Amino acid sequence: MAIRPILSTLRRHKTTALLVVLEIALTCAIVCNAVFLVTQRIERINMPSGVAEHELIQVALADIGAKPDEHARTLTDLAALRAIPGVTHVSSVNQIPFGRSSSNNGIKLDPKQNKTTLNATNYFGEDIAQTMGVQLIAGRLLQPADYVTVKEASKAFKEGKFEGLPHVTVITEAMAQRLYPGESALGKTLWIGSQVPLQVVGVVKYLVRPSIWNDAEAQYSMMMPMQVESNQYLIRTAPEQRTRVLAAALEALKKNNPHRIFWQKRTWDEARRSFFDSDRAMTGLLIGVCVALLVVTALGIVGLGSFWVAQRRRQIGVRRALGATRGHILRYFQTENFLLATIGIVLGMVLAYGINLFLMVHYELPRLPAIYFPVGALALWLIGQAAVLGPALRAAAVPPVVATRSV
Repeated sequence: MAIRPILSTLRRHKTTALLVVLEIALTCAIVCNAVFLVTQRIERINMPSGVAEHELIQVALADIGAKPDEHARTLTDLAALRAIPGVTHVSSVNQIPFGRSSSNNGIKLDPKQNKTTLNATNYFGEDIAQTMGVQLIAGRLLQPADYVTVKEASKAFKEGKFEGLPHVTVITEAMAQRLYPGESALGKTLWIGSQVPLQVVGVVKYLVRPSIWNDAEAQYSMMMPMQVESNQYLIRTAPEQRTRVLAAALEALKKNNPHRIFWQKRTWDEARRSFFDSDRAMTGLLIGVCVALLVVTALGIVGLGSFWVAQRRRQIGVRRALGATRGHILRYFQTENFLLATIGIVLGMVLAYGINLFLMVHYELPRLPAIYFPVGALALWLIGQAAVLGPALRAAAVPPVVATRSV
């Protein structure tokens, strides 16, 4: 198929050709970035938590009126929960993964550092590692002899008596690699601020943060041996027993103290689903935008293709009279559309790169991978060729005599 006659025709229809090119360019730029954002959201939604997701129950309470002795009440609650048939582990915790609010500290490798090396979240609670079901990959988990109470730790910190503070910690693999790249973290000492040294005794595969503001730091978590008198309990049981155990847990806690309300009573699956509701909504919105743009672009190509066929009936008739076959006419329109799509895609890739740079600078998104450009180009080429096929077939079906008489 000769390109020169096609270019000559397009020069006589500059406005129409420009509209097609701009439409394809804009679609290419938006769809490439939108698909990338969708991929990022899906990866975020499916990020590993590191816990026994289908075995956990969260129960959170709030007191009404005067509070009894918190430590004694917590021990009574834990004993009641452990007595429920089917419960394997229970822990009073300060926070849970994907819990939206979190307790964090700056971590240093040397107490004399001016700036912290990273920010990590701190999980407290006796038996918390076993309750959450984290995967140990090096060292050991926290043991009963390691634990101190939060009150003891606070008092010791104020008085400068470090023997009353926790001395060991378990961290995640991501945090270990960030702090000690290429080295084993076991036995190393890290500092919370400049005053609290902790020896790393264990490394777990994953343990996601409660509140995630940067996906790259989502696994910067540590477990510290501190018992907490909280109003939040994490219960582990078999997946099929969670409904029964949850009902029994609520009944047991009410029996211990009826003057409390439950502001959270759910499985951990429900907690995770709730945490990512906005991400799923954004993913659906972006997918809808992509589909809408592709449909509008395809309809635009169909409409302009049909317009061109109607405008060039005489030209088609002359070519058919001179011996052009239906295949020639079909290939002519498809080649013409391919050229316009190619120009639009090239412009769209430049625009897509510019949009990605803007998002990187202002919203800290990662760079758009190069693979999205050829994939996006191929998709738009296929859509363009499919969209122009109908008008091209109608043009090829015009008999020479009808075409020449319709002038």
